[in-house]
Parts: sequence; structure tokens; C-alpha cells
Amino acid sequence: MAGNSQRRGRRLTPKAGAPKGTGGKNKDSLAGRGRTLPADERPWHKAYSGTEKLPQRTAWKQDKERRAAAEEGRAPKIGQPGTKDTTWGKGSRAGVPLKGGKGKPGGRGGPRVAPGRKANPAKDSPELLVGRNPVLESLRTQVPATALYTAQGIDVDDRVKEIVRTAADRGIAILEVSRGELDRMTGGVLHQGVGLQVPPFAYEPFDDLVAAALEQAAPLLVALDGVTDPRNLGAVIRSAAAFGAQGVFVPERRAAGITATAWRTSAGAAARVPVAQVTNLTRSLKACKEAGFVVVGLDADGQTDLYDLEAAVGPLVVVVGSEGRGLSRLVGETCDLTVSIPMVSDVESLNASVAAAVTLAEVARRRSVEA
Repeated sequence: MAGNSQRRGRRLTPKAGAPKGTGGKNKDSLAGRGRTLPADERPWHKAYSGTEKLPQRTAWKQDKERRAAAEEGRAPKIGQPGTKDTTWGKGSRAGVPLKGGKGKPGGRGGPRVAPGRKANPAKDSPELLVGRNPVLESLRTQVPATALYTAQGIDVDDRVKEIVRTAADRGIAILEVSRGELDRMTGGVLHQGVGLQVPPFAYEPFDDLVAAALEQAAPLLVALDGVTDPRNLGAVIRSAAAFGAQGVFVPERRAAGITATAWRTSAGAAARVPVAQVTNLTRSLKACKEAGFVVVGLDADGQTDLYDLEAAVGPLVVVVGSEGRGLSRLVGETCDLTVSIPMVSDVESLNASVAAAVTLAEVARRRSVEA
């Protein structure tokens, strides 16, 4: 009743509310855990089909399932070890649309991440390339490196011996760390006991890239419109080096940059072909046009067949579309013309790097004929 706030025995604390839950504690504990691995990528699961060494426990589980399936007269529900690349994941297959259909993006890209951890490296920090095969291939192709990390107690095989020997011959610092420390450094990526530290890539200023190309007798540049797979970027750089392009430029955002994976895929070509990052790709293409380049984009519905590209003999910029959707609208409108690659089969599209290689090879052929 009114006026009873001074009565004896009055409540001095608020009434108990509804029973509280976890307050989102369990949900917050999942933050930053990364994606959940499918069964065929889990080394401890009987469905494991990866290329890494099969754990003894998993082999025992698969053998047990085989015996049970034989007794019950059914097919065993197990994986097929060695059939799925789990060291670096299944790279997305970029699509540069060609005549007959649109490109379709493929699977997941990048290294497999263990549950419970997630790597978020700083943009300008050194990158750690992991896995015995990737590290060995990178050392063989002279990828710049500052340090080699090996886990204590690592199972030494022929690849590890060659990795250490090659790193020592190149004067790269070799550091032995605990497996837990290497786990922390790699952010949970399955590293197989080795990691190669790669310094940040030094990009060429765009204006210098254009000026250097114009000094050549046959200027040729390659632009990538939002290609997000570093393997495709590395392969395009390799093709650019093979067919005489003077440089490659890519957008700064929503596109792959020169990572350790791109370095490895380029087979060392990234050290020979200048690469620039641009803030606005459309504006950069317009600057190329003002400098005297003809800008052509690869497109499924291109108005010109590649084999009829007369502009190939002059200053040229070849624009390769992104995975799946091809050229963006603004980039397509900026191009002087669009080019399609004629195909004689029912294949809908080629990988972006393959389409770039086909185009650059045809440009190089026409220029050699005209010379």
C-alpha cells in the first residue's frame, strides 16, 4: 500500500528474476573456432581420406569396420586414404567465362584448419608456409624466405632432410621449436612439423609498372578483376613471365595478393615479373587507356574471338575475370572490347589461369608473326 516503504521487514533487494542461462557463454566459446572439418578430413575419423600419414588408431578403426562389413555382407563405411589433398585443401577452380556457359567456382581454398583455432595474420606481417611438400617446393623454386622452423622430435624423412639441406645452402636461419609453439605460430594449420617464413611481398608502384611497360617494343600488361585464389594469381604470373608480359596488377581489396601460396605456384616468376596493387581497378584501366593501351577483357559473350584479335600486336592490357562471375560490370564497361575463347567441346569454362595462358600465348604468337 502507499506509504509503507518504511515498514518493518520490507524487502531491501530486488526479487529474483527468471533463472538465468549461460548468458551466451557457450556461444561465445565457439567464436574464432574456424570451420568444422568434414569426416573425410579428420585424421582421427574412420572416414578419413587425406594424403597425410594415416594415424595408427584410424587405421585400426578402418580395419575394424572392414571386418564388420564383411561379416554383415555390406560395403565398409570408411574413407580412402590418399585420395583427398588435406595438406593445402582443395583449391577453388576459378572460372573465366567462355562461350557456352559461365564459370563455376569450385571447393574451398587454403590450408586445412584444425577445430578450435583460427589464424588472423596481420596484413604486412611475414607469412608462414607450412607442410613438407609445399615448403620443399618453395625452397626448390627460390621463394624468398627468412627462417625455417622445425618441430622438436619431428619424424625425419627424405623431404625433411632436403628441406633442411636446401635451407642451409641458401643461408636461411633454421630454428627448432616445440610442436606447441609451431602450432601457435601457424594458427592451428596442420604443418607436418615444418614452417617456412616468407617476408611480405614488395609491390611495384602502378605508375612505374605502366611506364616500364611502355619502354618496351611490345607493351603487355595483365589485370585481374577480383581473382581470390592465390594459386590462380601465381599461375597467371607464371604465364605472364612465359609469354613476355611486363607486369601484372590486381585490386587491393577482395582479391588475392602475393602470399606464400602465390609465390610457390608462380615457380619463382613473381621475382621476375613486377606486380602492382591498385586501389581502384576501373580507374587504373582508364589510366592505361590514356597511356595508349588497348584494354581487352575475357568474357563468355565477347564480341571478338581471340583468334581475330587484331589489337594483340599493339600496347595491350588483358583483363582476367574473377572466379565464377567473370568481369564485374564497371570493369566490363571500361574495356575497349571483350574477347571470348572459342571452344570445340561442351566444357563450360576454363580455369582463370588457364584462360589467361591461352590468351597470352595467342598474343605472343600474333606478335611473333608480325615481327
